[in-house]
Amino acid sequence: MTAIVKDTQTHNQLPQSLLQATEPIQDLLETASLYLHIPFCHTRCHYCDFNTFAGLLPLREPYVRALLHEIEMAGTMARHEDGRLRRSRTLFLGGGTPSLLSVDQITRILNACFQSFALDADAEITMEANPGTLNQEQLIGIRKAGINRLSMGAQSFDAELLKTLGRIHSPQEIVQAVDFARVAGFTSINIDFMFGLPGQTMQHWQETLKRALELRPEHLSLYSLIVEEGTPFQDWVNDGSITPGDEDLCADMYEYADELLRQAGYINYEISNWALPGHHSRHNLTYWQNLPYIGMGTGAASSFAGRRFSNEREPLDYIKLVKANQLPTVESEDVEQAQAMSETAFLGLRTAMGIHLPTFAARFGQPFSQFAGNRLQDVEKAGLLEYEDDWLRLSTRGRLLGNEVFLRLLPD
Repeated sequence: MTAIVKDTQTHNQLPQSLLQATEPIQDLLETASLYLHIPFCHTRCHYCDFNTFAGLLPLREPYVRALLHEIEMAGTMARHEDGRLRRSRTLFLGGGTPSLLSVDQITRILNACFQSFALDADAEITMEANPGTLNQEQLIGIRKAGINRLSMGAQSFDAELLKTLGRIHSPQEIVQAVDFARVAGFTSINIDFMFGLPGQTMQHWQETLKRALELRPEHLSLYSLIVEEGTPFQDWVNDGSITPGDEDLCADMYEYADELLRQAGYINYEISNWALPGHHSRHNLTYWQNLPYIGMGTGAASSFAGRRFSNEREPLDYIKLVKANQLPTVESEDVEQAQAMSETAFLGLRTAMGIHLPTFAARFGQPFSQFAGNRLQDVEKAGLLEYEDDWLRLSTRGRLLGNEVFLRLLPD
């Protein structure tokens, strides 16, 4: 492979817990992280294309009962041949707005997971939440139930931008929600923010980051707006009502955030994610390291036992299938080794540590150099990749042009 000028600033900041696998890859491949989809929302945000539904709140209890049954069936499906429960290192309640469920409903869901899967004693158990739906009593209850990490979709500290996005909370409710969570005993909080929004200036972005750092969350996820098909945002962009931030402004916003958060002690361990030491998201790393996961609930996706499959998307149809004692799988495909290698490679390159070449070879029985062949020569020569010891990762420039690398790793 072509020699590359190293840019190791990011890598040198990474903690050893990220750079060194804590377990052999074959042991990790025997686990399954759990994702539980809660599709309910008060209103649907203008940019959202997730499998979410407004106006269905009366369906929450029937949905929870169906989800409990699916958890039981999935646990049986995932058992080892000798009858042992499948080990799980992480559990994530996403949506939608899981914080619209009652404490009792969340408790029942967690208890079902504990009974059907062998969750680690120190498992990372995350719940997504809208700041406008949280109160002190509720947070105390879900912390007692076993949730030990919160992920709040704040998106902005600018009231007008929140209205543009269709968010229902105010900037003040973001601060209040974090205060409530701290009182409830949460010591691991993520907050999501977006940049490249219509009408968002660099000054807006700087103010949002300043106020975010005042809250000192353990984790920050910063996402550039993507205008998705079928959303109100797409209609408004097409008719000229709104104009998202251009690529140059988005790049400036990203680089400003990276430098500011680096100075504040955060580690940019994945393209869109920054964490204080010891607070990287183990669940999200499951996806980026292409490890097994099982999704439950409407539209939830799974990657398990060499197969990728997904659930029925419509809540009522999902409930009917589960009531009939059927796993609600509607799409399924086998994942061939070439596809698994490609996905492991480009997902790994999204992380700051990159691909651990010995682990890749141990997992697939083939060195990365043989898998890649000459497909990466052009991006190597362009300085988008760097090697250090047993690692391959995107360079600083490569992180802004990652798609140029990822496309070359897709199966033919």
